[in-house]
Amino acid sequence: MQTPFRPTAQDLAAARDVTIPDITAPGLRVLFCGINPGLWSGATGQHFARPGNRFWPALHRSGFTERQLRPDEQRDLLGLGLGITNVVARATAKADELTADEFRQGGEALVERVARLRPQVLAVLGLGAYRTAFGRPRTAVGRQPDGLGDTDVWVLPNPSGLNAHYTLDALAAEFAALREAL
Repeated sequence: MQTPFRPTAQDLAAARDVTIPDITAPGLRVLFCGINPGLWSGATGQHFARPGNRFWPALHRSGFTERQLRPDEQRDLLGLGLGITNVVARATAKADELTADEFRQGGEALVERVARLRPQVLAVLGLGAYRTAFGRPRTAVGRQPDGLGDTDVWVLPNPSGLNAHYTLDALAAEFAALREAL
């Protein structure tokens, strides 16, 4: 196994505002949608790459994957009918660096992406991001009453290690509720 790339401070600084490719294909079972890439993801080109991000452990513990994948194995998700995109494409140190306009524009672009790719479910990973991007201030975690065309929409907690509201077990339980609903 190759040792994962560990970005330096200079690598992280250079990653500000970069974009990384989505992991998508038409007709996915679930298109997971992060808020935006962090600097670690921007530097590595891998989604949810920062050590301490709980996306990969939650995905495994919820039963979506047979083992815990590493960020450098992100393309393996496509074979499982899973993909990854973001509401806002540019990398930042923290999501609070994004403007409400960026979230709204990202939401509009996401609607277009979903119409083109037609996943069974869009799972937005972040309550605040969903509320702002889609103008739904009273949204709660879980399946949303309104989909996007034929695509169901779920809101799941943000898997960032900075989200202290959810333990890994609680996060995995929310992911598992989505998986079981499929």
